[in-house]
Formats: sequence, C-alpha cells, structure tokens
Amino acid sequence: MYLYFSKIISKMKNLILTALILVTTATFAQGTTPLKWFNEPKEHSGDAKKLTYTVPEGTDFWQVTHYGFKRDNGPLAYVEIEGDFEVSVKVTGSYKELFHQAGLMLRIDEKNWIKTGIEYVDGKQNVSAVVTREVSDWSVIPRDDSPKSVWLKVLRKGDYAEIKFSFDGTNFEMLRLAYFPPKVKVMVGMVAAAPGKESFPVTFENFEVKKVE
Repeated sequence: MYLYFSKIISKMKNLILTALILVTTATFAQGTTPLKWFNEPKEHSGDAKKLTYTVPEGTDFWQVTHYGFKRDNGPLAYVEIEGDFEVSVKVTGSYKELFHQAGLMLRIDEKNWIKTGIEYVDGKQNVSAVVTREVSDWSVIPRDDSPKSVWLKVLRKGDYAEIKFSFDGTNFEMLRLAYFPPKVKVMVGMVAAAPGKESFPVTFENFEVKKVE
C-alpha cells in the first residue's frame, strides 16, 4: 500500500513540474514575465507589453576597443532565460544627441554581451550592433531616413545569435550573425544608452521571448 501511494505521489509531482514548465514557456511567449532591472533609471513606467523610460545621460555599454574606456551603466529591463530562444520588440526613441541608442541586449556579464538597435550618428538613425567578448566591436548600417520605429528580432541558438531588423514589423533583414556562448543563462531585454550630456525618452512595445527547438 505504501509503495502504491508513493508511486501516485511521484506521478503527481512529475505532472505538476511539467505544468509549471509549460506555464513558464507560455508566459515568456506572451511577454508577461515580470521584468528585472540592471541600472534601473529613475523614470520608467509600464511592463513588457509597453515600457517607457527616460535614458539617463552619461550612460553606455562598451569595452576598451578604440576608445580605451569601459562603460557598463546603461539601463536594461530584462528577463533571464537558458537554452535557445527568439526575442523580439518594437522600439521608438526620441534620439537627438550623438550615440543615443536603444534596442535589445543579450548579456551574460560585463565582458560577454550583444546589443543591437538604433544608434544616432551624424544626425541619422543608423542600425547597429555591438558584440563584446572581452573587447567590443561595432557594426553599422547607415540610413538616410529617420524611421519612427524599428522592429528587432534576435535568435539565440546553439553557439550563435542571429540579428534581424525591420521598419514595418513584417519584412525583416539580417544585420549580423555572431558567436554567442552556448549553454549559459542569459539576461535578455530592452536596453538604451545616452553617452553624452542629454537624456532622452524611449518606448518599447510587445517585448517577447519565445523558447525555440
């Protein structure tokens, strides 16, 4: 009799665990997971469906290359996830000063991360990506227009991250394929920075993180 009930309890525990895993995956997909902050800004409101914050001046993410300095003080609203996933978001910012930027970040620690999105250079909203492994690099696609918003998708699978962007939310182009360490828990979320003397407001919409096979 004892063994019989032990087996039943064991099966129930497995069923509950499976249910929790399914709920967690669905929650990520629906974009309703509570956000955590890294370098929380003073002014922010909303959630994963629509998040608005004021990006503090003097903030940036960078490691050494060309400039010789290290910066790791920009605001990042994130969730943590392991394994393979795709993250997406719509970004709308009021960029006005050199190197104002906003987009998505995948982050392991200070020396291992990727950020991608819009970066304001020479009066234009360029599409950019920075990949950091000990030191940072920078890729830019110059734009002659100033699109109101950009849609971003990043697929993290195995040992790589595939970055795509769109200006209509439907037609996506690949920006970059970069190495990203596999089998490590990742902070993934909505990032921005204002390296100069002026702050600016940014709005993120429909932030989603979906597990992929």
